[in-house]
Amino acid sequence: MNSPLSPHLQIYRWQTTSLLSILHRISGVVSSLGSMIIIIYLLSIGLGEDTFKLVISISDNVFIRTVLIGLSFCIFFYILSSIRHLLWDYGYGLDLNVAKITGWTALSVAVILTICFWLILYGVI
Repeated sequence: MNSPLSPHLQIYRWQTTSLLSILHRISGVVSSLGSMIIIIYLLSIGLGEDTFKLVISISDNVFIRTVLIGLSFCIFFYILSSIRHLLWDYGYGLDLNVAKITGWTALSVAVILTICFWLILYGVI
């Protein structure tokens, strides 16, 4: 029988809360995978100056630098969004409007923190 599937994907309207929830999950996975990069940096420090300089020279690549900027955004967003989820566990901020506002706030602050982090890292600030 060729019964039609439910048109969930064709008519479903994405909502702010669902997008932020998906972004929270993705940023958590990326942050976990990104911890391997942090471990590589720490190991290179322990293995000596030559190894550390090699890792630093590799990270000067534009692609690698973009990945590192994305990783720092994911870490900042995941921390802020996790605080939001923790407050939900205690019953605060469950109203739909408050959830939207805190979600956009977490996203905005994560962008600002990422920019500030990289400006400080490059000595601009």
